[in-house]
Amino acid sequence: MLGELDGVDAMQSFSDPPMNRYRMATVCLINLGNGMSDSAPGALIPYIERYYNIGYAIVSLVFITNAVGFILAAFFVDALRARFGRAKTLMFGQAILTCGYITIVCTPPFPIVVMAFFFMGYGIATNLALGNVFAANLQNSTKMLGIMHGSYGIGGTVGPIIATAMVTKSALVWSRYYLLTMSLALFNLGFAGWSFWNYERESTPSLLTALEQTASRQNAPSGAVKEPNHFSSMLQALKSKIVVLGSIFIFAYQGAEVSISGWVISFLIATRHGNPSAVGYVTAGFWGGITLGRFLLSQPAHRIGEKVFVYGTVIGAAVFELLAWQVPNIVGDAVAVALVGLMLGPVYPCATVVFSKAIGRKHQVSSLGVISAFGSSGGAVAPFATGILAQAVGTFVLHPIAIALFAVMLICWYGLPNTRKRTE
Repeated sequence: MLGELDGVDAMQSFSDPPMNRYRMATVCLINLGNGMSDSAPGALIPYIERYYNIGYAIVSLVFITNAVGFILAAFFVDALRARFGRAKTLMFGQAILTCGYITIVCTPPFPIVVMAFFFMGYGIATNLALGNVFAANLQNSTKMLGIMHGSYGIGGTVGPIIATAMVTKSALVWSRYYLLTMSLALFNLGFAGWSFWNYERESTPSLLTALEQTASRQNAPSGAVKEPNHFSSMLQALKSKIVVLGSIFIFAYQGAEVSISGWVISFLIATRHGNPSAVGYVTAGFWGGITLGRFLLSQPAHRIGEKVFVYGTVIGAAVFELLAWQVPNIVGDAVAVALVGLMLGPVYPCATVVFSKAIGRKHQVSSLGVISAFGSSGGAVAPFATGILAQAVGTFVLHPIAIALFAVMLICWYGLPNTRKRTE
């Protein structure tokens, strides 16, 4: 059981305490929904453009508001969890996400759709920060994070397949796809509340952040005990070299991932003259590659060493991205894009492990929150820039932008310190 072993606090595992099995299932289901949400725009953008009679530049605004939601969440997730606990904070994140989905399902005017993506970004960021810290502090954290983010990949794989089938085979309005993600978010709201309700009570003090320790000492979360300043924690995190390099690294990673996912279909339609109903499934191949990479390569990455392993996968992704750019064949491009996904698959879990080892547990949540929020803004800036340039010169710009982002990742990764394997 948890406690002290030879003066060292034991880490929680997948099965100790037993409720962790359900908590791991919770973060996986939440990430499944996040993947279904994030991957769908790539397949739906051509239909959104047609429905609202807008171009690449205007439709790219959804990426911007999504990132604003991500960034704003970083300023409040620590305070919310300290005051209300993980269970209620997870439920709040899913509730905000559901509000965004309900808005989109109503197929409102496009400016309202843009605002709905803000709520989606806020909700996803809140739950991602909590899920990352939970999985990173379990035994065999690389594997646990690989499973968690592999679930995101599954969602990313099935999302474009379902979305494309709904708008082509069933001739439904593009927004009806979000009925599925809305239903899953509502289920996850209840499941997260149930599984994480007693998390603070079951955790030893060393497994909690400073804010959580303060909250857990209160009989009721809304008590009068003064909490540490979460803004100070964030400012402290921003002074860390690891946080700055980590944020830029994830900025480039998310920028490349979302740009490829969001614009490869438009590239295949406009540049390769592909059939929209057929090439819509290429995005699923990309996310399928990411899923396989996270499930199959995360464990070898742990054995070889996350720091070394990421160098190889990022270089491999750049090579296959170059092939997708230069090979004038739709099938060849589809295979190359899927292999890019395979190479990128283990990168996020490996990076999270490296960051969590280098950052003290006291500052993990604020630091990882900053990295995921500010870093994930790359998932807005890069695809937005891609849309602007695609409008001006053509959709081929996707590939040089992605390759440049891979180069930025390698530079940041080189700057990160080597870390020893965590033993607590």
